[in-house]
Amino acid sequence: MSSDVLELLRAAGGYISGEKMAERLGVTRAAVWKKIAALRDAGYDISSAPRSGYILHAAPDRLIEAEITRGLGTELIGQKIICYDVVDSTNLILKDLARDGAENGMVVVADSQGTGRGRMERAFFSPPGKGIWVSILLRPTFLPQEAPKCTLMAAVAVARAMEKFGLRAAIKWPNDIMYDGRKLVGILTEMSAEMDRVNYVVIGTGINVNIAPEDFPEELCAVATSLMQMKGEPLSRVEFLQEFLRAMDVLYADVQREGFAPVLAAWRSYAVTLGQNVRVIGPVGEEFEGIAADIDEEGALLIDTATGQRRVLAGDVSIRPKQ
Repeated sequence: MSSDVLELLRAAGGYISGEKMAERLGVTRAAVWKKIAALRDAGYDISSAPRSGYILHAAPDRLIEAEITRGLGTELIGQKIICYDVVDSTNLILKDLARDGAENGMVVVADSQGTGRGRMERAFFSPPGKGIWVSILLRPTFLPQEAPKCTLMAAVAVARAMEKFGLRAAIKWPNDIMYDGRKLVGILTEMSAEMDRVNYVVIGTGINVNIAPEDFPEELCAVATSLMQMKGEPLSRVEFLQEFLRAMDVLYADVQREGFAPVLAAWRSYAVTLGQNVRVIGPVGEEFEGIAADIDEEGALLIDTATGQRRVLAGDVSIRPKQ
């Protein structure tokens, strides 16, 4: 991206001549014109006037590095961002990069995904221009058994980003963020580890931002929704992603210093599962019901049943209607 020309346009606050930009950048006016044309092709609203030069009116709501990094201000998360128009899966790309030595805090974001998936291998609807499909690479110092709690951390980060837009999150254990009984956000955490150390953790997050009801496939209309439907108006995808990355940056730094206890406490404050009658379908198909009492220090859900308390580390948990 022609970021040097873009920064000059932004700094000008009005018109700036092609001659002045060429002089400041040490290039020809023809080179400046080509960069302006590239920016326009990317969706930037730039007009020109004789004897005045060029002026930037608006930036596109596109998930591109120049927009995401502008004013981001994080310490670790997002210091390196790779953006794609279309990928099969941001998690798959970032895992490959992690195996090749990618740095802690790297972010991969896509405008659309072909094979995005969530927990229990469910497909995730990832249409272009409507959502945020992002994966974050962490190389933590905590032990492998702690890594699953990164999923809860990401859910809290999304909840905090939502608050910046005046929206209150409702988290269904372990990481689904819901509105009116339908899903807004899905999170999938994957890890490479040895017995006593984590090689890397990749946290993939799919956020339905500006998806209208008619955009969803018929089979998802009753179970999925978007932040736009929740707020009643479109949101800036770039700004929401920035808030999510900032929240992740703060939470991850806290976890590295203090452990996951503050994350678990924050998760409880957003939880809609706790105190509810739930049905659990375990990984091998076992089913039971009970009252979701709490989560323990490992992030497992504690269910009070007629035969005693049960601990759920994995499975599908649905909230049952009140009798």
